[in-house]
Amino acid sequence: MLSRKGLTLIELLIVVIILGALAAIAIPRITTSATTAKINVCKTNVDTLNTVIEMYNVDNDSYPSALTDVTSDVNYFPDGAPVCPFGDAYSYSTTTYRVSDHGH
Repeated sequence: MLSRKGLTLIELLIVVIILGALAAIAIPRITTSATTAKINVCKTNVDTLNTVIEMYNVDNDSYPSALTDVTSDVNYFPDGAPVCPFGDAYSYSTTTYRVSDHGH
């Protein structure tokens, strides 16, 4: 008897179909995870900015008049201010003295 090494066309098609089904399941989960991670980073940045605004208030006996008063100060952010992973700018309210995350 002759023994042949290799795959038949049917075996190859079955492998391709299985890999396609696994990719169809995995890809949406990966994109959802990436979006969730960006949302969590944005919320953490907002919490950090609000904490630093409170520290600024304690240090200076007043709240900052603009967010750049805090973000440009290397004493609070020596490595640079947090950046929104969605590319939006954080907005600072001078009435509540809070930073918002634009509803991400």
